[in-house]
Amino acid sequence: MSDAYVVGDPDGLSPLLAELRDAVARELHAQLALRAERLELADVPEAAYQVTLRIDELLSGLVSSRGRHSPA
Repeated sequence: MSDAYVVGDPDGLSPLLAELRDAVARELHAQLALRAERLELADVPEAAYQVTLRIDELLSGLVSSRGRHSPA
């Protein structure tokens, strides 16, 4: 059982995993909207690349925000 579940998070994900899930869902939604709600097999690598960029943005934001608050 994860700590997230113990503190009342109903989906049982840690805050980081919930942010990752949401970032992936937003990008998949955007990719499907760009492709008329159809993702052809040939489009999967590009969609995966865009999801990876979204995750990188999220993780880079977390690292830079933590870096600003840490003592020098």
